[in-house]
Amino acid sequence: MIDIKVPTIGESISEVSLTKWTKKDGDWVERDEVIAELESEKASFEVNAEKAGKLKIVAHEGDTLKIGAVVAQIDETAQKPAIQTSSNTIVEKKETNADAVKTPEPAVVTKATPVANAVIHDKNIDPTTITPTGFQGRIVKNDVLEALNHTNKKTNQALFSRAEKREKMSNLRKTISRRLVEAKNTTAMLTTFNEVDMSAIMEIRNKFKDKFKQTHQINLGFMSFFTKACTHALQEWPAINAYIDGEEIIQHNYCDISIAVSAPKGLVVPVIRNAESLSLVEIEQKVLELATKARDNKLSMEEMTGGTFTITNGGVFGSLMSTPIINLPQSAILGMHKIEERPIAVNGQVVIKPMMYLALSYDHRIIDGRESVGFLVSVKELLENPAQLLFGKDAVKMLLEI
Repeated sequence: MIDIKVPTIGESISEVSLTKWTKKDGDWVERDEVIAELESEKASFEVNAEKAGKLKIVAHEGDTLKIGAVVAQIDETAQKPAIQTSSNTIVEKKETNADAVKTPEPAVVTKATPVANAVIHDKNIDPTTITPTGFQGRIVKNDVLEALNHTNKKTNQALFSRAEKREKMSNLRKTISRRLVEAKNTTAMLTTFNEVDMSAIMEIRNKFKDKFKQTHQINLGFMSFFTKACTHALQEWPAINAYIDGEEIIQHNYCDISIAVSAPKGLVVPVIRNAESLSLVEIEQKVLELATKARDNKLSMEEMTGGTFTITNGGVFGSLMSTPIINLPQSAILGMHKIEERPIAVNGQVVIKPMMYLALSYDHRIIDGRESVGFLVSVKELLENPAQLLFGKDAVKMLLEI
């Protein structure tokens, strides 16, 4: 028998939870095949079979296990089971291309808009229960809300019910709770607001989104513009990109941007390394890669640690304004919100513009009001004049060296 143990996944992690068995007790497993999923306080990860053989399950779903604890055993001396052919002849099962063809393909999910897709994942809705009404059969936000409303009606048939459900908090949810309270209690957190006219960005997206996707095989979203704007502003206002370590202030000459993503098991913040050195295309590619991994619970510990500044987008869920909580040990976080057409005074005239509120929550111990406001103003100017994203400031000001 070979013992399959909980691997060491980080110096600060001493225990994990067994969330799911992907194989049953007594199943035959191949070497390196995934047999279970574990969850630490920071991420989910898979357990693989170290040898081929017959699986004997030791731990159970929901168990909390110490690092090094035995999860399962594999009997490598067991005989590989045979399979029945159509001619009733018993043959040894082999991994062939034919077997691979017989493996059921995952169900194809109907295409959904980014907002609809975010709500689907956040509310854990089965996409096959949603009736699409969008162009070319795409699922739009209202389709998801209608499906959610229909589900709520079905589950709320027992009116005036006082039933309760109790379930154990996952390690990830417990960590999120602890870190949020810690951020509120250990920092002098303050939030400042501004608003940005999204007309220029939306015009660029509408004009070039098809060509962009055709060229790069990826959608052109808002996050790349905000990430690029933040990297320029962080270099102009370095205190926003610093943090307190004891009695010292640690400043970074690079921008590792954490992107808050709503995953099935809770909020995670994967990191885009050296975002200041990436193009819009590279940022979009990285955002898609990390968001996909987050929703599939495939993020590694390295991909979730070490950020210097965080961006969170509550606008995808319809939030008009919020005060985001700092992601420790960072000192600031930028909150994006819903784009909404509002009347704005421009040169003495009232015009309708697509506006977004921005919120910067920051640690007042290290960041002063001048710096927080200056940072937000810089982000606003860059987004309202996207050409400045090439150099980080106005071309005329560069010419005049002011």
